[in-house]
Amino acid sequence: MDKATAELSRPYQKERYEQLFHMLLEAIPSSVLLIDRDMRIVLANRNFLEKSRKDKTEAIGHRVEELLPATIVENMDIVSRVRHVFEEKQATKGERMTYRAPGVPMRIYYYSILPFSWESHIEHVMLLMEDVTEQVRLNGEVRRVERHLASVVECATDMVLSTDAEGRIVTWNSAAEQVSGRRFEEVKGTPLLDWFVEDHAQALAAVSERLKVGTSPQTGEWDIVTKAGKRIPMSWVFSPMQDEKAHLVGIVAVGRDLSERRKLEAQLLQSQKLAALGVMAGGIAHEIRNPLGVCLVAAELLTLASTPPDVRRECVGKIRANIQKASAIIENLLRFARPAATTHMTHVDLVCVLRDTLNLVANQARLQNVSVAIDNPAHPVIIYGNVGLLQQVFLNLFLNAINAMPHGGDLHLFVEQTAWEVSIRISDSGHGIPQEHLANIFDPFYTLSPVGKGTGLGLSICYSIIKHHFGSIEIRSAEKEGTVVTVTLPLFLDSRGGFQWTMGPH
Repeated sequence: MDKATAELSRPYQKERYEQLFHMLLEAIPSSVLLIDRDMRIVLANRNFLEKSRKDKTEAIGHRVEELLPATIVENMDIVSRVRHVFEEKQATKGERMTYRAPGVPMRIYYYSILPFSWESHIEHVMLLMEDVTEQVRLNGEVRRVERHLASVVECATDMVLSTDAEGRIVTWNSAAEQVSGRRFEEVKGTPLLDWFVEDHAQALAAVSERLKVGTSPQTGEWDIVTKAGKRIPMSWVFSPMQDEKAHLVGIVAVGRDLSERRKLEAQLLQSQKLAALGVMAGGIAHEIRNPLGVCLVAAELLTLASTPPDVRRECVGKIRANIQKASAIIENLLRFARPAATTHMTHVDLVCVLRDTLNLVANQARLQNVSVAIDNPAHPVIIYGNVGLLQQVFLNLFLNAINAMPHGGDLHLFVEQTAWEVSIRISDSGHGIPQEHLANIFDPFYTLSPVGKGTGLGLSICYSIIKHHFGSIEIRSAEKEGTVVTVTLPLFLDSRGGFQWTMGPH
């Protein structure tokens, strides 16, 4: 291209650049004003004109203070700020202002003032206004949602708390302070497991490990210790918090105080015990009459002067033996009928519990001509549970089986131990349960016994107790074919992950 052609093309290039500049200016989603040294508007883009509801004739050539609302001019001191940029040749950024045109909702802007120089001379400055109304509104909504959620957590009657990935407490609501007696400042940053009872530490450690590798919430009943040293029964739901890469970043725990519920459960358990004692009354009375009858005969022989000395000694021995027998029967009854002093879990030999419970119903079984067969391991089977509660479960199941055979039959107790659990199967040859009733058999107050013969709480309470022991109970039955009840309970594991058996006599 020769020099003459180049000279001719310059006006075209200049015009082309101006067109591109104006196209770019019009496409910018922010409002733009170009201002000269006389504080007059040289250029206003479409975004500004639309939001201010003005046309170019109302904007171009007018002074800044004439174009912008008086409140902005006065409160934000725009004119002085523009002059400062001309003088100092430095941009002003990050200022916020509120703008409202007639008939238009209020808008919020962040504005910047940028110098435009040519050969080190500032000819114009640009007022760039970015509309952040929606962002501010969304931030406000987010803050309102956060305040609402915080209020929900604080108003909850359950303990609601959260931890980081290492299990250290991050949040702790008002209910947690009231139940535990500890303020947030006392527990912040401490391991959550420190505030549970020691005998639940192993189970909670296992829960923590499962949360690290899974997404499912973990539920259970684990007690806490208050600041005053009181033990509080609690029901918990632990839920994992994960980041976008499915890595555990924390745990949310919701705990409910079970103290009142445990009191009601204890009352139900005691009422069911009394009902069971009523069922056993006939057999117990018969069993006590026998030793009393022997004592009476022996006492009469002792009153006779003609009774030989050796017979007298034999009479004394029989009186002592039968009194001890009657005393043992009464002691067993009292032990069972007495309200439990504690519902704490401990290491329990299940074989011993089953044997002692069978002794309580042995007389009832003999009266109804029921043959009892037992098949259980020779060694103790150790589980983690409560002796009194477990005894109540099996007493109910044994009595149900015996009562299902009023004219005699066979009761079979079979205990089978697997790798991780123990199954107790109780089968009878009684009249069975119709299929249409099996679905409701664990419902409270649902009973097939004649009116006045049962409370309808026995199996419901059994179900609750077994669930409390992290086990399961199921019933298979058919009319006139007998019933099989299977109770499954987890075995107790020691700290090394092995089974804890106490060998030798219990």
